[in-house]
Amino acid sequence: MPFLLAKDTVNGAEGSVVIERDGQNIVVAGMRNIKTTADIQSKDMKVIGTRMIQPKNNGYKPAGTGNIYYGSNVFTDMVLQYIQTGIMPQFNIQITNSDPTTSVGSQVMAYYGCTLTGTIPLSVLDSEETMLNYDFNFTYTSVARLSAFTDPATLGQ
Repeated sequence: MPFLLAKDTVNGAEGSVVIERDGQNIVVAGMRNIKTTADIQSKDMKVIGTRMIQPKNNGYKPAGTGNIYYGSNVFTDMVLQYIQTGIMPQFNIQITNSDPTTSVGSQVMAYYGCTLTGTIPLSVLDSEETMLNYDFNFTYTSVARLSAFTDPATLGQ
């Protein structure tokens, strides 16, 4: 039976994150990790004649999480704008996985209409930490795959 070769697994550090806000592209160099999800929502359906409970998909909840080294102004600026104006800025994120050592190529995903949610620190001091970082959360309104991985060039046997 064919199997995936280790050389074609994608290194999680190979790629980039670009935030587009107000027509300006910002390469986020201090990102430690980022992950987007689509939480599929469903309702249970029961019907006479069976004890089976069937799920019926009825939507999805878009979300994202990440961790960034403290010192980037990109999210702090958005929070301050919201505090000062009451308007939460929207932004777009483009996430590229691109490991040149694999034969599967790269994948580029774009997330549009993003807004921050949850807690964003405005100031941090911590005598126990040598590299400050923080978690952040966001939602998005639409997603597009701009380019997709290809199948591996060879498989193990």
